[in-house]
Amino acid sequence: MGVAAKAIETTGTIDSHHQLVLDEPLPVIGPTRVRVIILLSEEADIGEIEWLRAAATNPAFDFLKEPEEDLYTFADGKPFHDKG
Repeated sequence: MGVAAKAIETTGTIDSHHQLVLDEPLPVIGPTRVRVIILLSEEADIGEIEWLRAAATNPAFDFLKEPEEDLYTFADGKPFHDKG
């Protein structure tokens, strides 16, 4: 985008036709193009296993597989034993 953006937070519902319906009008004079980020409620979030799988297979982290990124060995640090 390259231009400073202003954020407006509001709520809405995704209807049965996959359309976003806002709960209230936006304080914007239009028509104008916007970017939209959808944040789903907690019950729709994926679990920890899915997050870990997605991070492990995401090509954005492929650089971590390079030998020069392997900085630590099992000899580094001390073991941690949770006594909780």
